[in-house]
Amino acid sequence: PKPAYQRILLKLSGEALQGEEGFGIDPTVLDRMAQEIKELVELGVQVGVVIGGGNLFRGAGLAEAGMNRVVGDHMGMLATVMNGLAMRDALHRAYVNARVMSAIQLKGVCDDYNWADAISQLRQGRVVIFSAGTGNPFFTTDSAACLRGIEIEADIVLKATKVDGVYTADPVANPDATLCDKLSYNSVLEKELKVMDL
Repeated sequence: PKPAYQRILLKLSGEALQGEEGFGIDPTVLDRMAQEIKELVELGVQVGVVIGGGNLFRGAGLAEAGMNRVVGDHMGMLATVMNGLAMRDALHRAYVNARVMSAIQLKGVCDDYNWADAISQLRQGRVVIFSAGTGNPFFTTDSAACLRGIEIEADIVLKATKVDGVYTADPVANPDATLCDKLSYNSVLEKELKVMDL
C-alpha cells in the first residue's frame, strides 16, 4: 500500500524518551522509537524528526527560579542535541541511515542545519533529526517542528507526546482537565491552551 504521506515531520517530546524514569533516556524506549521510525522508512516515507529536551533540561523552569532565560534556553537547545545524537545512534543500530542537523554550530558533533541539504538527505532515504530548536531563545521545539516542517515541505507535522490529546489544562497537574474532542484554531487561541507558542 502507498503511504498517505510522502514526507513527514515527527515531533517527539523529550519526556517520552525517559519512559518510566523521572529523568534521562530509557534505552528500551529509544530503541522502540527507532524501530517505529525504521518501519516508516521501509514504507517509503521520508522522515524528519524534532525531539524536545525536557527529559534532560527545562530552561523555562530555571528562568522562573532566577536564571537568565536566554542562558536557560541555550542549555535546553543543547539537551535537544543530546537527544538527537542518542536517536541517531539508535537508528544506526537499527540499520537506518540518519543525520543530525543543529540550528547552532557544533562542529565535529553534527551537521549545521541547511534546509536544502535536509531535503536532499530525505530524498536519499535518510532520516534527518533537527536539533537545537530554531536556534533562538524563547521558542519551543514545537515551534521548531512547525518551522522545519514548512522548510522541508513536509506533507504533515505529527506530534507524539505523553498525553492522548489536547486538554483544557495540564492533565498531570489538574485532575479536572478534560479532553477536547474538537478544536478550532480560534478556540485554541481564546482559551490559551498552551499547545504552541502564543
